[in-house]
Amino acid sequence: MTGAATGGEAATPAAPLLTERRGQVLVVTLNRPEARNAVDLRVAEGVAAALDALDADPDLRVGVLTGAGGTFSAGMDLKAFLRGELPVIEDRGFAGITNRAARKPLIAAVEGFAYGGGFEIVLSCDLVAAADDARFGIPEARRGLIAGAGGLIRLPKRLPYHVAMELALTGEPLTAGRAADLGLVNRLARPGGALDAALALADQVIRCAPLACEASKAIINGTGDWTEEEAWVRQSELAAKVLTSADAREGARAFAERRDPVWRGA
Repeated sequence: MTGAATGGEAATPAAPLLTERRGQVLVVTLNRPEARNAVDLRVAEGVAAALDALDADPDLRVGVLTGAGGTFSAGMDLKAFLRGELPVIEDRGFAGITNRAARKPLIAAVEGFAYGGGFEIVLSCDLVAAADDARFGIPEARRGLIAGAGGLIRLPKRLPYHVAMELALTGEPLTAGRAADLGLVNRLARPGGALDAALALADQVIRCAPLACEASKAIINGTGDWTEEEAWVRQSELAAKVLTSADAREGARAFAERRDPVWRGA
């Protein structure tokens, strides 16, 4: 924990990204509230490392991404950009997440606003919990830029055409309530309650079998790029691993015995 400097000592800089294990959930917090959690290279490196850790740890089932200080993220740190810094991590892309996220389910917990690259981080997650006064937007065109970290690619697949165009061409934000009505937000919460809502959603995911969840995520994400014929083949390949797993037998046995299943992830 960092604190104020005493005795003339310099304050220890706060870590730009925090991780916390909450049971089977890894909570990842963008921790630059003084910069509205704008993403610089250190944040991107931290997110990439956190996602690697999430996928590598069999005891972790879900990742939750949120921001410190009542804001999710203002997007790319433009001051760092002007210094020549790009917060891009190899094959993972902007913020260490937009091109390749995690194999396991990810939930965004949004307070305040998610603008620009911050919204693109949200769009890289699988589920979204948001405070009912939160806002989402891609104002890049107002700054001579485009939402090139997935915003212009993902939004037309998740919103009606004219709504996606309105966001892109005007830069005006979308309220959490309207986003929920349009299916972009899964859970609404009172201000300050987005993380709790995300953790409750994570608990519902954890009740399901991990292999089944990971395969389902892979199939849903893949269908946008697969032909229908390829989709059936790829789904069969992924489903075969699930159907022959010990968890599939445990699920059937638990149902027959009228008890909660005990998942092993195998």
